Amino acid sequence: MSTAYAATVDTPIGPFTAITAEDGVVLASGWTGAVDDLLVVISPSLRPSEVTPRAELGVVTKAILDYHAGQLDAVADVPVRQRSGEFREHAWNVLRTVPAGKPVTYADYAALAGRPQAVRAAASACARNAAALFVPCHRVLRTGGGIGGFRWGVEAKRWLLDHEDLG
Repeated sequence: MSTAYAATVDTPIGPFTAITAEDGVVLASGWTGAVDDLLVVISPSLRPSEVTPRAELGVVTKAILDYHAGQLDAVADVPVRQRSGEFREHAWNVLRTVPAGKPVTYADYAALAGRPQAVRAAASACARNAAALFVPCHRVLRTGGGIGGFRWGVEAKRWLLDHEDLG
């Protein structure tokens, strides 16, 4: 039995919830007020059996608020724990190196991850990312600059890209 903690804060684009393991590492996060929206995207091997609500999650909550207030690098050093296959885990780590205000295409992302022909696999890594914001899948665009999809809505992705461009 594992316990995790969850907290929701208000942001300019709606409620943002994070779930952390007992050691404070982010397991899932996104622009939702519902913990259940996040539990389903956590790998079964990491999914907690119990989630305890908290008013805040210390450095995680501070990073979320600071990022939305304009400190774009505030989330960069917050630890994240996700499980999947070797390529996807590597791709998530690589995505954390894409700087704010410098979005890449899915093809660029595949190349950065060391598999330039694996564009679909790179896109799949974005789609299955449980730790939105901390693993910034919103920084990946379609070839040609199209915004593409985003689990938390295209409007949220546009806001994030604009926010980072102004930062």
